Amino acid sequence: MKKKFVLIIPARYHSSRLPGKPLIKILGIPMLIRTYNQCKKVVSKEKIIVATDDLRIIKICKSNNINCIMTKKSCLTGTDRISELSKKIKADFYINVQGDEPICDLGDLKKLIKTAKKYPNRIINGYTKINDKKLFYSRHIPKVVFRKDGRLLYQSRSPIPINKKGNFSHAWRQVCIYSLPYKALKKFSKLKRKTPIEKIEDCELIRFLELGMDVHMIRMSNNSISVDTKKNLAEVVKRIKSKEQIHT
Repeated sequence: MKKKFVLIIPARYHSSRLPGKPLIKILGIPMLIRTYNQCKKVVSKEKIIVATDDLRIIKICKSNNINCIMTKKSCLTGTDRISELSKKIKADFYINVQGDEPICDLGDLKKLIKTAKKYPNRIINGYTKINDKKLFYSRHIPKVVFRKDGRLLYQSRSPIPINKKGNFSHAWRQVCIYSLPYKALKKFSKLKRKTPIEKIEDCELIRFLELGMDVHMIRMSNNSISVDTKKNLAEVVKRIKSKEQIHT
């Protein structure tokens, strides 16, 4: 039976910056499990699936009673992983929450799902304003520029938009949760290689743009932290400790 939507957490074991990233423990709990626990506060566990390429991740999912599916190691991106899964599990759209989002903001996730239900045929991604100049110049942070109507113009890990002097004025970064319609995933996965600009920028949303599809951006909070580096990891630990202190 076709579902309205499912929430997929792509989790690749091998990471160049943080090997074994999904299973790195954050205050005793693996990052992937923390991400899953956040999603479970918004979406029923029956609708959440971890898509991975590694038996170690499958093992920890099964031990925690989490739905999981093994996907090919050859998947180029998390979106390719979801595309593979969409051939087995049919839905109108797929909510993608990256496995390295252990403190994914619940309000952002609720807003994405609500918007996707209203516009199930749109590719939807979140953005938030960059207030820290260091984030603007960081090569780990994907920045986005978009039209007045919210449609994505471009995405880059380089600092954009930037003036001739190279100064930071105002900018926005991507929030790594998406809604991906079945039809868009089908078109995305027909290619067995990254598109030219996607390959240069290492930003998978660009593939949709290069294939002639629109990506609609919606404003989200500044609360989530994608864990790409040890510094990000330390920031997440600090944020969780701070929150736990408030509730004790």
